[in-house]
Amino acid sequence: MGKEEKYIIEIATSDFVTTKAAVEGGADRVELCANLAEGGITPSFGTIKQCRETFPVLLYPIIRPRGGDFLYTDEEFSIMLQDVKLCKELGCDGVVIGMLNRDGSLDLKRSARLVEAAYPLGVTYHRAFDRCLDPFEALEQLVEIGCERILTSGQMPAVPEGAELVAELNKRAEERIIIMPGSGLRKENIKWLAEKTGCREFHSSLRGKEASKMEFIHPGFSGSAESYMNNAIDPGEVRALRESLA
Repeated sequence: MGKEEKYIIEIATSDFVTTKAAVEGGADRVELCANLAEGGITPSFGTIKQCRETFPVLLYPIIRPRGGDFLYTDEEFSIMLQDVKLCKELGCDGVVIGMLNRDGSLDLKRSARLVEAAYPLGVTYHRAFDRCLDPFEALEQLVEIGCERILTSGQMPAVPEGAELVAELNKRAEERIIIMPGSGLRKENIKWLAEKTGCREFHSSLRGKEASKMEFIHPGFSGSAESYMNNAIDPGEVRALRESLA
């Protein structure tokens, strides 16, 4: 009998309620975000603090001052640096970062400053990696500056289409850095991805919606999903990810 495989399930959440659901479902780690519709931006101080005080799960807030691209001004970098320090003060386990230069190379100098500011917290490099020019050069650079993992869809919009590159990245990493597939990862494909890539950590947002519990629905906004639908995660779907790996 070989050693039982240890898989890590990370869930991206968008607020306190979805974080609670992810924890109930057995997530090993949470990437705490706001506004997942834009790919996730840094959550509020209050959200980070409340989640840290409430949940024992590994907590990694994303450090991203806005949606859009990953080319940041000096002022935006200053915000990111302050948010990293705040996460450290609040007792988070790590942070999630990513920055690019105009030419598609990693913004390595400023990324290294964020890693240094976060220490001894862990650092995940997010899917800015999927927009970089040379993923294999970027992998070596991220090892060099001390990132612990790369979240990647294999430079494609969804990871099933990028699985070949993810597998090659995982091979090249040689356990110096963790390669974590994400984007479009579901219970239906997680086992296939594990076998295809050899990866042991997996990332999913499992984004859903649920109807508001409001009793009064204003007739002028009765058809407005924005007004009367809330972000939701089904804890059963989180459990199903792990069960699908069995």
